Amino acid sequence: MIERYTLPEMGSIWTDQAKFQSWLDVEIAATEANCRLGRVPEEALTTIRSKASFSVERILEIEAEVRHDVIAFLTNVNEHVGDAGRFIHVGMTSSDVLDTGLALQLKRSVALLRRELDALAEALRTLARNHKTTAMIGRSHAIHGEPITFGFKVAGWLAETERNRTRLERLENDVAVGQISGAMGTYANTDPEVERITCEILGLIPDTASTQVISRDRHADYVQTLALVGASLERFSTEIRNLQRTDVLEVEENFAKGQKGSSAMPHKRNPIRSERIGGLARVLRSYTIAALENVALWHERDISHSSNERMMLPDVSGTLHFMLREMTAVVEGLGVYPDNMRRNMNVYGGVVFSQRVLLALVANGISREDAYQIVQRNAHTAWNVEGGDFRRNLEADSDVTCRLSDQDIAACFSTELHQANLGVIWERLGI
Repeated sequence: MIERYTLPEMGSIWTDQAKFQSWLDVEIAATEANCRLGRVPEEALTTIRSKASFSVERILEIEAEVRHDVIAFLTNVNEHVGDAGRFIHVGMTSSDVLDTGLALQLKRSVALLRRELDALAEALRTLARNHKTTAMIGRSHAIHGEPITFGFKVAGWLAETERNRTRLERLENDVAVGQISGAMGTYANTDPEVERITCEILGLIPDTASTQVISRDRHADYVQTLALVGASLERFSTEIRNLQRTDVLEVEENFAKGQKGSSAMPHKRNPIRSERIGGLARVLRSYTIAALENVALWHERDISHSSNERMMLPDVSGTLHFMLREMTAVVEGLGVYPDNMRRNMNVYGGVVFSQRVLLALVANGISREDAYQIVQRNAHTAWNVEGGDFRRNLEADSDVTCRLSDQDIAACFSTELHQANLGVIWERLGI
């Protein structure tokens, strides 16, 4: 079972140390690009590569005075490289460093999220495979409908997870976009070839047409996609919470040895991980508004997006990473109770098989309207009545028995028909 989320993975991508390192990677790559084009001496590039460094504490100290983070960063880097520093940041503007460095962080974050989503998909695939024929009741409006299997339910979760895998694969490409286009994005003081080479070194692609910043529709897409994946996880976890209710108890989150559910009620076994996932999905959705409002910047740039992105992008990335690990742990440790599923499905004498009886009567010459009234009458007589038994009512109803034999009635209460075509879905999903 996957261990609880810890900072060194996703969190390490979003530290100040990692942010400034991504800036340094951009600056060195741009310097190398200029060197390839004959605009920076080889010895200067060699010095920069060997000596370029920074200290988070020193950058923050300088920023407290100059009130500009990129200037503070460059000042600190130049303290390490000396005279060769004059070849750093040539023709560039701050956003070239900020947004291209951010692209590196976003790309790395999506790669981690894809890994966790792959683990969830595999856990769901195993669960669906193991319970392909585990019959249970399907519900609509939270009311018993017709029989399904638990594997069929999980197959729906797997299909949605596979769609989310495709979304993250696309997203990884869409956020891997850099710019080295200078003030206003017109390449007035830099060569587009510098941008092309820099992005190639960094594993990015040049933005099609940046202003002084990379347009924030890309970043809004990132936040909305992560929120959508979170919404899927909430759907799965909400279903588990409902199925774990005491009066249902068809599945149950793993309850670890020594775990306690309540300070006052020793019997409690609560679906805390599923509830946690639902709560965090709300946090992800809450950020979509800010991300969408960041798209409408003034003219060629402003920095109204910058302040909330410093909170939002690390937060949504880390939150979804944690949620994916929690969901995988829930799925891998899920208790499944077929006996309770069978009991719930057959409550009130199997009223959930009413459609099969309806169709059997119609096939034996009764109009649909008359057959519906007969079946509904027998179902409602059994519904919510202590000792109510739909099947027994049918067997005692002459309007039914004059047309259906005991074998005909028995066939209506089999779940085989509800499982007959599940192989189509299994084939589509490669389960």
